[in-house]
Amino acid sequence: MTNDKEKQTRKPLVSTSIHIYFLVALRIFIGWQFLYEGIIKLLDQNWTSAGYLIESSWIFSGLFHWIAANSEVLQVVDFVNTWGLILIGLGLFFGLFTRLATISGILLLGLYYIANPPFIESSTRVFHEGHYLIIDKNFIELTVLFVLLFFRTGKFIGLDYFISRLWKGKIKSEIIEKKISTVDKSFVKPSLSPTHKRRELLKQLITLPMFGSFIYAFYKKRKWESFEEKYLTDYAEDRPDATSGSTLKTFIYSDLKDMKGHLPYGKIKNIKISRLFLGGNLIGGWAHARDLIYASKLVKAYHTDRKVFDTFQLAEACGINTILTNPQLCRVINEYWRKEGGKIQFISDCAYGKDIIKGIKLSIDGGAHACYVQGGIADQMVNEGKVEEIGKALDFIRQNGLPAGIGAHKLETIQECVKAGIKPDFWVKTLHHTNYWSAKPEEEHDNIWCTNPDGTIAFMNDLEEPWIAFKILAAGAIHPKEGFPYAFKNGADFICVGMYDFQIVDDVNIALNTLNGGLERKRPWQA
Repeated sequence: MTNDKEKQTRKPLVSTSIHIYFLVALRIFIGWQFLYEGIIKLLDQNWTSAGYLIESSWIFSGLFHWIAANSEVLQVVDFVNTWGLILIGLGLFFGLFTRLATISGILLLGLYYIANPPFIESSTRVFHEGHYLIIDKNFIELTVLFVLLFFRTGKFIGLDYFISRLWKGKIKSEIIEKKISTVDKSFVKPSLSPTHKRRELLKQLITLPMFGSFIYAFYKKRKWESFEEKYLTDYAEDRPDATSGSTLKTFIYSDLKDMKGHLPYGKIKNIKISRLFLGGNLIGGWAHARDLIYASKLVKAYHTDRKVFDTFQLAEACGINTILTNPQLCRVINEYWRKEGGKIQFISDCAYGKDIIKGIKLSIDGGAHACYVQGGIADQMVNEGKVEEIGKALDFIRQNGLPAGIGAHKLETIQECVKAGIKPDFWVKTLHHTNYWSAKPEEEHDNIWCTNPDGTIAFMNDLEEPWIAFKILAAGAIHPKEGFPYAFKNGADFICVGMYDFQIVDDVNIALNTLNGGLERKRPWQA
């Protein structure tokens, strides 16, 4: 056992000298960073945590995705996040309620880390500062705050010093008043000298000039950003890039905060499907780009598995619940369901070489919610007089308990199937006008997919099965603001659109404006 003399001579773990000053500096630096992050978010009217929450793929990812998908809850979370950063930053910077600010900072950083930890398999869209393997900036700052929790740096340098002095002063004055009458005044310890008091006051207020530095630096940065934004806006079109010669422009696109509502749904049999849903060509890399031979490879390079997962997550957050694509994408869709907990539905075109039955089997084994005979295959079968094989394919799909459909680029394919008495559960037919720059009906090029739109509209008007319209934008030649109303007005129950992730929110808003804008249809909704 140690005696009293040893206890008196034992050095403290951290002395009130150079060591404590370093701890105070760490506290102020972290407070500086918290405060900056909070103010930046407060000043940015377009900022939202939705993108960060959508990327979550670890524990509680379902909760984070739910928050991102619910605008009212998201607004509360964004408000708490922004002001939490600001208040924690001020507390750490000035040493005010330091213990509370430290604990709050630990909790907030812990949530950041849990939402998107820098693991090997985590999202590549989330930038992890400091390291990409387990340890990142959030983890490091959290650890430092945990250490600071055990040392009351706010009472050494900070406003907590004055609060402590005020509180203890009241208690001590009461004790002294009771005992002063029984103690010789000559033994009472004299108060601090004026010089010592001034030094102590200056030490506690050392954060004020540092805060002034923060304000000045923040002002200069914002001023530069304002100039840079003005430059990009006013001069981008006139100033070529020095290295590539291309025009310098900013690429800005909408995010979840810009959503105008929720997509309506229809039904094919017992499957609930959003009126607008994803097409698989972009994600799968089967890009129609006319004579641009590199386009398909570029699409494939862009859409890594992680990018596909991100696109699916964003689509689901916007209310899109289905993708129509090829059975070759079964693998990535199953990975998305398994790894990300996604719920997006899968309609398969069953195109797998010339063996339509094998394509159907692959689709069913891959978890397809509905299957149909792909348009190009159905066109060829009808052209070869094999209409009955389409009917057999539908029977096989239904025997496996799934809705069965027929696709077509040519109106004659639909007409021949109807003439043969084949009744699918849904149709998948191209629809777009031909008044765009590259439309040349007299030539066979990769530039037109509905050669008879008026005839298609008239014939489909009399069919009672749900109609999924695709190629409604003519592979990017028609703007969605024009293509969406055209398709819905002329009878489509659903529209299938190939979308990159940066197009999804805008496309959903255009669909909402179309469907909620007093749409006049001749064909009744069949789903």
